Amino acid sequence: MEERNSHIDELIAAFLSKGLSKEAREELDAWIASSEENRRYFMQQQEIWFSAVQKEERMRYDADRAFETFRKRVAASTAQKQSKKGIDWKTIYKYVAAVLVVGLISFFSYRQGESNLQNALTQVEVEAPLGAQTRLRLPDGTLVVLNAGSRLVYPQDFGVDNREVKLSGEGYFEVERNEKLSFHVQTPSLSVKVLGTKFNFRDYPNDEEAVVSLLEGKVALDNRLRAEAEMILLPNEQVTLDKAEGHMKKETKEVKNVLEWTSGKLFFDELPLPEVVKILERSYDVHITFATDSLRDFRFYGSFGRGEQGIKDILEALEKTGKVRYKQKDREITLY
Repeated sequence: MEERNSHIDELIAAFLSKGLSKEAREELDAWIASSEENRRYFMQQQEIWFSAVQKEERMRYDADRAFETFRKRVAASTAQKQSKKGIDWKTIYKYVAAVLVVGLISFFSYRQGESNLQNALTQVEVEAPLGAQTRLRLPDGTLVVLNAGSRLVYPQDFGVDNREVKLSGEGYFEVERNEKLSFHVQTPSLSVKVLGTKFNFRDYPNDEEAVVSLLEGKVALDNRLRAEAEMILLPNEQVTLDKAEGHMKKETKEVKNVLEWTSGKLFFDELPLPEVVKILERSYDVHITFATDSLRDFRFYGSFGRGEQGIKDILEALEKTGKVRYKQKDREITLY
């Protein structure tokens, strides 16, 4: 059994380093598809692989060193797991943001003809579920904090020939500097290019605006909705893109307030109530509706700690303004 696991580990490592033959790939494919336990094991090992190569190796990629590091981490991980009994996977998947490979679930759900596992694993997807946040380190050392309801996608070879990621939602980035390889973040609305910096990027699909706020360094922004000159952003500046009109607007902003969410705080600075509602829905995984449209013009100011204050505390604060009342049944909330 131990020899079998060692053989499978070698197949997985060879696959992830793009050195797997067609015959060996078919063997790995069949092994993964044979049981749910095997599928989970494969996903665990690919996560180990992505964390095994430190940024020094990523800058000058060395497959042999990466493979050796991977094998050591697999051994350590296996030893640790053997000493534990009954891992509660449901709890882990509920409270820890899922690291998924794009197309992996559908790939194992059914197989049509010849499977191409390599194509199914060309991208890594990291999600922050509703009501939670996710912190991660990209292979180049860049820190990313994803806000609730956000998703980040990056290629398997990130940090080797490119540093390009795709964002849906909101993310805070502390980009590891690399003069030879610029860092790119893309959403459907905006493209941000940096060398090394700290910035916040918010572009949820259903939001009317996309917003980039710069804390340190310098970034260049390209409007992807319409032809517009590249815009350079300096510290404590913010660019807002109106998705309906397609124009970018730059202003001076106290960016530290924008970043309150990364430390578990909700900061509303005279924000329109519909925007407040979107944030509350994502942060507390609730559904909020308006009983009257007149509330949509109401603006709210306040600061709350998500760890100490629940959704009820914020609703009561809204009610104390004398402008808003609410009814709640489980996760359904009505404002009137």
